[in-house]
Amino acid sequence: MIKKLASHLGEYKGAAIITPILSALEAIMDVLLPLLMSYIIDQGIEKGDMNAVLKYGLLTFLVALFALFLGLMAGRMAAKASAGYAGNLRDAMFERIQRYSFTNIDKFSTAGLVTRMTTDVTNIQNAFQMLTRMCVRAPVHLVFALVMAVIINPHLTLIFVVAILFLVLVLSCIMFPTIKIFDRVFKSYDSLNASVQENVAAIRVVKSFVREQHEDDKYTKACQNLYNQFVKAESRLSFNNPSMLVAVYGCNLALSWFGAHFVLKGTITTGQLNALFGYVMNILMSLMMLSMVFVMLSMSVASCHRVIEVMDETSDLAPAKKPVKEVKDGSVEFDHVSFMYKHGTGSPVLSDITFDIKPGETLGIIGGTGSAKSSLVQLIPRLYDVSGGTVRVGGVDVRDYDMDVLRHDVSMVLQKNVLFSGTILDNLRWGNENATEAECIEACKLACADEFIERFPDKYNTWIEQGGSNVSGGQKQRLTIARALLRKPKVLILDDSTSAVDTATDAKIRQAFREKLPGTTKIIIAQRISSVQNADRILVLDNGRINGLGTHEELLATNKIYQEVYTSQTQGGGDFDKQGGED
Repeated sequence: MIKKLASHLGEYKGAAIITPILSALEAIMDVLLPLLMSYIIDQGIEKGDMNAVLKYGLLTFLVALFALFLGLMAGRMAAKASAGYAGNLRDAMFERIQRYSFTNIDKFSTAGLVTRMTTDVTNIQNAFQMLTRMCVRAPVHLVFALVMAVIINPHLTLIFVVAILFLVLVLSCIMFPTIKIFDRVFKSYDSLNASVQENVAAIRVVKSFVREQHEDDKYTKACQNLYNQFVKAESRLSFNNPSMLVAVYGCNLALSWFGAHFVLKGTITTGQLNALFGYVMNILMSLMMLSMVFVMLSMSVASCHRVIEVMDETSDLAPAKKPVKEVKDGSVEFDHVSFMYKHGTGSPVLSDITFDIKPGETLGIIGGTGSAKSSLVQLIPRLYDVSGGTVRVGGVDVRDYDMDVLRHDVSMVLQKNVLFSGTILDNLRWGNENATEAECIEACKLACADEFIERFPDKYNTWIEQGGSNVSGGQKQRLTIARALLRKPKVLILDDSTSAVDTATDAKIRQAFREKLPGTTKIIIAQRISSVQNADRILVLDNGRINGLGTHEELLATNKIYQEVYTSQTQGGGDFDKQGGED
């Protein structure tokens, strides 16, 4: 785990190496100060030698100044290394997530990924900074102070040894149980973030159903759970300071009692006793720093595991050994395809699907909710891999294509439309970043989006808020269709992408597709018969199986499900908005 995390230091390795060296030198300078103070007392003050006082005093000042300089440099280098390392780690995680397949994304919650990239990485950053400074400074302090104490008087050093053993025992009893608690704490963070994200994203639904109190109670419960976990962890950690104070006062009392006897016997000098008091504080403060490091490490161990889990997750979409770099045409073929979600119920979603679409053909897909219409089309651009059988585009298995090439030529408008903060042109150019304004306008005309864009004061420079919250559902759908058209794909998939558009506009879009995109294979998923009845063929899905395939007239004559849907939609008076008009 450490090796994997350390591999992301990158260009900050130098700073990470220099920091502990500077910290070690700073600790050595600190250890010299009590020794120099003893010389001031023994050689200067007790003998009345002002020259010795000035000489050792100046030397003490210079050593303290040098220690300060080393400390400042160590702090600066540690900050540079830790902040840079955290940045590299977040970049690596984000890049890894971008390469996830939909199956990988299904494994993690959005809130969990956000927590890992923010809170968990920050914990690792703080722990790394402590490791490069305190984890070096404290042991060096401890060892050198003990050596100096042994040189002065080995018998009195036994007091330090007893204190060290006492603190090590107490800290061990505190730290190991706390690590398990912090592991649960960060899982509670996931729940808290999930509650916030869900509430903010669905705030309109919350308000329309007057569920503010329910959501408030749910958030309070998540906060209370996090609070309880933290209180439990901090309650254990609260024994740190009392234990340290017991060790400090115990050492001072023992050193005062036994040290006085040694001074009276002439075994040690007054200055040496004073130095021993300084080394007591050095040793115990080193242990205090180490205890803080252990606290931070106990928090970061859980974070390290969570970050590594994201980094170790590999896409289940294995790259082709000899990737095909060109899609010949827009033909699509399903050959005995079956599919199931790895993180789903374990039941097949699609079973023995076999059909083909010719280049330039329009295929409508219709079926009830849960009939796996979206799952079917997501296999074409290889958002998921089939569990069995083969999907071919342009006569080639989709698993043999270069992924970018395949997805460039298979353009898909997902069921859930997403726009990003930026202008309309910025959003359109997601389809083709080099598209000219004229090309964007042409795509919008095909998608019937130019009708409402021209009514905006800033037209194509109109600002779109995050998620497209300042445009209607139908307008958002038409913009996402235009964005997909800018790819000039060989296969265009519309996954129920005109559901919020009135039937008149829907008809205009389909007519534009027929006239302007004759060579593009079009796959249209819809709930409305009117959206697919003019397609070359219509596929009827039922519980993940093909129930019917044919033209509108053929299915109307032979397919029971299609007949029922058609009857229910036509006898009910048709679509309410058939005469046009979008809210």
